[in-house]
Amino acid sequence: MFDVKDSDFFDVEEEDFDTILAPDINFRGTIRFAKPFMIRGNVSGTIDATSDLVVDTNAVVNAGINASRVLVRGKVEGDIRAKDVVFVTSTGSVTGDIVSKEVVLEPGAHFSGKCTMTSK
Repeated sequence: MFDVKDSDFFDVEEEDFDTILAPDINFRGTIRFAKPFMIRGNVSGTIDATSDLVVDTNAVVNAGINASRVLVRGKVEGDIRAKDVVFVTSTGSVTGDIVSKEVVLEPGAHFSGKCTMTSK
């Protein structure tokens, strides 16, 4: 139905990640990383990355996000700035502004904010 570049990013599995924030973790502060990172727990603060971020289905993130590619399956409250793409799945919710080259909202996704698409 949809043809999205870098579609391998959207078929991610747990073993594709060096670091996963477990569902029972509540983190407050700044997270910085350079390798793909998955959040399954709760994060409040700031996320600053040079790699990919996945906010998994039951995760809750109250943070400003800066990353290369962002996949939202859970809930994000805060602005997202992605170098390449922000993809919000049907289970995902974003309340905040999005700035990226490409933005994809699956049917059923929730988005409340301003979207700015940068030039390719």
